[in-house]
Amino acid sequence: MIGSHIEFANPEFFWLLLLLPVAILWYWLRRRKLSASLRMPSLGSFGKPSLLARAYPVLPALRLLALAAVIVAMARPQTQDVSTRTKTTKGIDIVMAIDVSSSMLARDLKPNRLSALKEVAAEFINKRPNDRIGLVAYAGESYTKTPITSDKGIVLGALREITYGQLTDGTAIGMGLATSVNRLKESAAVSKVIILLTDGVNNAGFIEPQTAADLALEYSIKTYTIGLGTNGNALSPIGYNPDGSFRYGMRQVEIDEDLLKAIAEATGGRYFRATDNEELEAIYEEINKLEKTEVEELKYYRYEELFRPWVLLAGGLLLLEWLMRFSLFRSFI
Repeated sequence: MIGSHIEFANPEFFWLLLLLPVAILWYWLRRRKLSASLRMPSLGSFGKPSLLARAYPVLPALRLLALAAVIVAMARPQTQDVSTRTKTTKGIDIVMAIDVSSSMLARDLKPNRLSALKEVAAEFINKRPNDRIGLVAYAGESYTKTPITSDKGIVLGALREITYGQLTDGTAIGMGLATSVNRLKESAAVSKVIILLTDGVNNAGFIEPQTAADLALEYSIKTYTIGLGTNGNALSPIGYNPDGSFRYGMRQVEIDEDLLKAIAEATGGRYFRATDNEELEAIYEEINKLEKTEVEELKYYRYEELFRPWVLLAGGLLLLEWLMRFSLFRSFI
């Protein structure tokens, strides 16, 4: 409910209020013409006019007030309640394919690539209230973390649970893309989108990335690809400490940008490169702008007519004037 207020459906009738000063002038001139004049040297013997005589102008005043009430009623005062409802006219189904290989723990993004991605992805999900979103995680293999759903709470909860170590290590880009296509191929949405992020080179899996891209094209699924990692070397996991934790060292960042560009171009999407937290956030914001969901706002109006009280007021004033004319002021007629 946006609100309610009083407005007039036919405000042009308010011009008739200009008749009231004319009626007052006509009444004054008429009373003056009908009143007889008599010149006398003194009025002391006549006394003061009676109270009823002085109150007689109440009758025309009641008529004028009744006329004003009728004019207000003719202007049709009414209250207007406006309620709105949004309707999604172009829904988008989105699958976010997230690389969870060990290299995603590199610290060229703060605190590391995977944590930075999860934070930015959560913001992206919150900005898509009218779309269905699913999650696919992949490393040396892939699986569906969350099927496409409109329940953002489920998606955000699943996103928080994504960590390294849930899958065999490696980078199976083709597997991650193929699993995402499988989630979207039966979708009836007008627009189907995959956002695939990786920080490496395809080195695992039994489905070639080009084959997965062809599948995406066959099912009209647009794919945005993101290469994540700084230019040059990054502090990355290079082995294990005796306690099982990772040992870090500088390692060359290798991203198959040609492959990611080819996947994006084949499916009608775009390739992006993110070398720091700010660029990663800007990329997801750009994708958010590129894939706009059309939302139609429907407004419903409910009117309540308020002219009846004014008509009743006018009728009451005329009745009062008639009663007073033929009772209190009968001798003046």
